[in-house]
Amino acid sequence: MTMQGWLLIAAFVGLLLALAKPVGLWLFALYEGRRTPLHAVFGPVERGFYRLSGIDPQEDQSWRRYAVHMLIFNAALMLLTYVLLRAQSLLPLNPLGFGAVSEHLAFNTAISFGANTNWQSYGGESTMSNLSQMLALTIHNFLSAATGIALAFALFRGFARRSAAGIGNFWTDMTRVTLYLLLPLCMVLALFYVASGVPQTLAGSVDVQTLEGAKQTLALGPVASQEAIKMLGTNGGGFFNANSAHPFENPTALTNLVQMLSIFLIGIGLTYTFGKAVGNTRQGWAILAAMMALFLAGTAVTYWQEAAGNPVLHHLGAAGGNMEGKEVRFGIAASALFSVVTTAASCGAVNAMHDSFTALGGLIPLFNMQLGEVVIGGVGAGIYGFLLFAILAVFVAGLMVGRTPEYVGKKIESREVKLSVLAIAVLPLVILGFSALACVLSAGLAGPLNKGPHGFSEILYAFTSAVANNGSAFAGLTANTPFYNGMLGVAMWIGRFFIIVPMLAVAGSLAAKRYTPATSGSFPTTGPLWTALLIGIVLIVGGLTFLPSLALGPIADHLAMIRDQLF
Repeated sequence: MTMQGWLLIAAFVGLLLALAKPVGLWLFALYEGRRTPLHAVFGPVERGFYRLSGIDPQEDQSWRRYAVHMLIFNAALMLLTYVLLRAQSLLPLNPLGFGAVSEHLAFNTAISFGANTNWQSYGGESTMSNLSQMLALTIHNFLSAATGIALAFALFRGFARRSAAGIGNFWTDMTRVTLYLLLPLCMVLALFYVASGVPQTLAGSVDVQTLEGAKQTLALGPVASQEAIKMLGTNGGGFFNANSAHPFENPTALTNLVQMLSIFLIGIGLTYTFGKAVGNTRQGWAILAAMMALFLAGTAVTYWQEAAGNPVLHHLGAAGGNMEGKEVRFGIAASALFSVVTTAASCGAVNAMHDSFTALGGLIPLFNMQLGEVVIGGVGAGIYGFLLFAILAVFVAGLMVGRTPEYVGKKIESREVKLSVLAIAVLPLVILGFSALACVLSAGLAGPLNKGPHGFSEILYAFTSAVANNGSAFAGLTANTPFYNGMLGVAMWIGRFFIIVPMLAVAGSLAAKRYTPATSGSFPTTGPLWTALLIGIVLIVGGLTFLPSLALGPIADHLAMIRDQLF
């Protein structure tokens, strides 16, 4: 570990905290439907969209109607993406002449990008045409991110409203977030990436002469525009197979810093927006404090382990940190920080290979995802996931003080607790169940390139990443098979939408409640004690996935032995 590395981490955290309030205020203006300076430019576009689509922007939807519209919209987008990928060879903007994407890979990719996971069982530069990258994939990067933020707004209204039947309008939330937040920021970021050397062209490739005089063909395409929303929307799907380790996606230390800030930017801002929405910004700061404590702990452990290096190599006389799988232009500190950022959020972009990290260094990204990716988390998904944990935490606190649990003026009763548990329980059940299945079926065992514990980690990491809607991978798993494309696709769908629907039901239930003012007997939800309780609940519930997964490998080996004896 070096002072330079710690200064990078400190500078990153300082910039994030400085951006939390201004970003949160902008998001709060969109949440309330206020006019912004950008309305002069995009206002006519917004109104034209409503007229063309026949949408009443003033309609206040119930949670069921909000959920149905959201599900239909996302299902239609996924179907469109599947069709585009299957018809890729017949469509224009395919300069390298790529053929149609296979059925199982198109199925996996359509769900992956629709669920904001962006798991990739393929190499982008050798599989996807420019049209597929722009129309089939980048459109999801915008709209899946906008969906997450809209859903967070809906839950905020559940806490903020009093005796209300509705939680907002899905179409209005989606339109405003896309027009007044994602598009303007991505325009600025894309120009920054172009200026930094990231390609933005419709050409498929260029031939260059290397320093040794050989000819080399370099893949190109509209990279900068996809890179901007890839990070800002916590999508993570790379234009190139190497993702943000590729110099055309992430050429400099400055672009690396901007990418990490982009991943956390909206998630950080939403914590302040929540505080403003419920009329007490200290509530938002308390949530952010819990998130940052978990994030800093994970960063410290990962950096410490990667800087310590491989003890086997030390024994052989090769001193130094673990540089395997890392880019020299970034080094250990920036790679360790990036790995924690991308798995604390549901981004999944990587600038180093997590498969090559040390044992504990690779464990932290896995653990971040198994917590439900609520440590800042994905855009919208992080904060609404964390608020479900807050409901459980205040329920536990209510049991301790012997009163009906209350949070930001709303009584937390059995319905909210049951729905929160239902949403949170999806993660461990699907991760452990699907991982166990892959460990005993021959099609699943054919995937890992490594045998033994590390091969099991590759399987476990894949299903954890899929259900948590992250998208990163332990690179040793061969996932482009009918089995893994199908199973991971189903896991991504469950991990996204089986959490969203119960969460919206919680929002609807809370919106209908009256405001209950705090009394001397109320459990405070803004101080250090509350922050510590939040951290404890997240860690305990996260352990429901993590601890059983430690025993799942030996159990799977035993089940495989029984299978071989029987069949």
